[in-house]
Amino acid sequence: MSDVPAFDVQAIRAQFPLLSVTAHDKPLVYLDNGATTQKPLSVLKALDDYYRQLNSNVHRGAHDLADRATRAFEASRRKVAQYVGAARDEEIVWTRGTTESINLVANSYGRNVLKAGDQIVISTLEHHANIVPWQLLCEATGAELKVIPVGDDGVLDQAAYQALLNEKVQIVAFSHVSNALGTVNPVVDMTAKAKAVGAVVLIDGAQSVAHFDVDVQAIGCDFYVFSAHKMFGPTGMGALWGRYALLEAMPPWQGGGEMIDQVSFEKTTFNVPPFRFEAGTPDISGVIGWGAAVDFMQSLDKEGMRAHEKDVLDYALAKAADCEGLKLVGESPDRAGVMSFLIDDSHPADVGTLLDRQGIAVRTGHHCTQPLMQRFGIPGTVRASFALYNTRADVDALFVGLEKVKTFL
Repeated sequence: MSDVPAFDVQAIRAQFPLLSVTAHDKPLVYLDNGATTQKPLSVLKALDDYYRQLNSNVHRGAHDLADRATRAFEASRRKVAQYVGAARDEEIVWTRGTTESINLVANSYGRNVLKAGDQIVISTLEHHANIVPWQLLCEATGAELKVIPVGDDGVLDQAAYQALLNEKVQIVAFSHVSNALGTVNPVVDMTAKAKAVGAVVLIDGAQSVAHFDVDVQAIGCDFYVFSAHKMFGPTGMGALWGRYALLEAMPPWQGGGEMIDQVSFEKTTFNVPPFRFEAGTPDISGVIGWGAAVDFMQSLDKEGMRAHEKDVLDYALAKAADCEGLKLVGESPDRAGVMSFLIDDSHPADVGTLLDRQGIAVRTGHHCTQPLMQRFGIPGTVRASFALYNTRADVDALFVGLEKVKTFL
């Protein structure tokens, strides 16, 4: 028999204190997990324990407290590295989040590789964090930005993608899972196509790491970026996974303590990766808390978790099909964690506000994907995004809430 406990969603919910609070004197129904996930007791304890028992700077201290903090800090790097299938711990660079990870690659790798006439390929599905850094890079280098179109179903046009690829393309960047629509992209195939023309591939994994196992070696990409707070860890913490050979060749992006080897007024030499990219005092508690979040994820029955999440999402989509006036936005057959929709001609913000008054937390607006919303000709959507602790009862509450909303609109 396996030592991994069966997936018991009620037992898991009991580990998340915030799921028991109220909103507007109603039991909270939390369906905004695409923005941030809630934190289990084990993560909260890890944060508390650090400040109570380990609070010290890392790597440079000459005392026992600093040594213990450093060991806990680097143990988390090992956990995160193993979680995404890194070849070595040193391939994980700590950042403040997915956004900073993309900016680091654009500035440290991109500015030193790209020249006028080169091309960067991204997709219409991208979050602004995977658009704007590449636009800035193009402005700085004279490179051109090319965009993979998306169909009415929210699925990327793979034939158009193939047609964009040529020897001018140096960087291809796309999401593993769309934050706005939940579309799961065929990352292995898309990566292979990009590598065939010699491009370097960056994948935004912010929305994937909480839903299924990630193996960067199997995907074949060069950079993979993600955040702690999307997978039950602390906010303000992210990671860049990069192939070590690429990281080793990249210059520093920011200067300060930790990232140096030797400093003089005449010349400075720099530390090896990942420390070359970790200037200054890091978010030590956040790193340690992220390690606890990885432990939490690894303790789960992953097969049971995926089956449960699929059941909840399928149940929501089935109810959506029977909900008069509800129009789904994006209907990819392969999706994870997201149901994006509109109610008749109502503005998404109005729907979200009325749901909030019933204790139901959803996201409304363009979800930092304005080009995607422009593609569909809409100002935004109502987004219900699910995590492993959501249940069919949460879905029922959402649709009861929507029926009440329709009476006000």
